[in-house]
Amino acid sequence: MSQYFELHPENPQPRLLKQAAQMLHGGGVCAVPTDSSYALVCHLDDKAAAEKLRRIRQVDEKHHLTLLCRDLSELASYARVDNQQYRLLKLATPGPFTFILEATKEVPRRLSHPSRRTIGLRVPEHRVTQALLEQLGQPLLATTLILPGDEDPLNDPEEIRDRLQKQVEAVLDAGACPMAPTTVIDLSGDEPVLVRQGRGDASELGLDF
Repeated sequence: MSQYFELHPENPQPRLLKQAAQMLHGGGVCAVPTDSSYALVCHLDDKAAAEKLRRIRQVDEKHHLTLLCRDLSELASYARVDNQQYRLLKLATPGPFTFILEATKEVPRRLSHPSRRTIGLRVPEHRVTQALLEQLGQPLLATTLILPGDEDPLNDPEEIRDRLQKQVEAVLDAGACPMAPTTVIDLSGDEPVLVRQGRGDASELGLDF
């Protein structure tokens, strides 16, 4: 049975965040709210937890997982970012965008795309997720909480608990999130490429796809 933490969306309780962080340090997979939809997260360095996360989603190693970072400077530790990319990221973070970038050596090889050495990165704009990242002191490995057979991400924390209570260690309930996933933009090539249209509006970044 998963633990169920009811968190205040603006001022999350530190005691509950600490418990959730301990679960993640111990190899747990948790469902957390973000500014796009709920996400499944685990510890960056835990291979077994990452494999469990992929199993729940039923995706293989070619599916980009995402690093949730606290801020742009942390993101830049895990991706190679040139000046032009940095200006774009500065406009888009924090917010509902995921960027695919060339991974640095800080990223374990098993987490990056097997043939391209790229990784998805984002800085979420959600108080609970940000507070959890602060408590943890490092990025979280994440994937949008879309279950096999579903077209939309899960949005209701009670439904998440009912459907995943035997598969995740904890559900962090901070109320409903938007139903849309992040907008995914690939910056690893010569020109930005729109991979998935989601909640983020690329035109706000000066991009026209």
